[in-house]
Amino acid sequence: MTAHADDITTLLNQQQQHLDVLLLLLRQELAALAARDIDSLEQLTAEKIKQLQLIQHTDQQLAAHADIAEAKTQTWFSQQVHVLDGLLSQCKQQNDVNQLTLEQSQLRLAQFKHELLSSRGKAGLTYTSKGQPAIDNMGKGVKA
Repeated sequence: MTAHADDITTLLNQQQQHLDVLLLLLRQELAALAARDIDSLEQLTAEKIKQLQLIQHTDQQLAAHADIAEAKTQTWFSQQVHVLDGLLSQCKQQNDVNQLTLEQSQLRLAQFKHELLSSRGKAGLTYTSKGQPAIDNMGKGVKA
């Protein structure tokens, strides 16, 4: 390998490390969603953004490398890119799981809210223009 190939290998290895960290953060995010740990979610979101920026920066460095066209024809490069594609696919799958978990949590929360509103009595239960349940906040002594 030449010095330029070593540079590209180093960048590919950095990219793999960034994707490994991102996958770990996504798995931690799922645990935080399950525990409803808002503080951890905020911290993990900031860390995910940082990792995504690092991934993007490394991609730009690879794309701008003088010998990238030659490296793309090499077997070692294709193998490393295949590994990175697999990691990226795992990250996307974990992100989809996290999104589904969050959506289900929001749905359960909306159902719980509806049950609470319904339990306060049917007389005070109204619906917003978007069809969401709400409590009629007007007092009984108010006359227009």
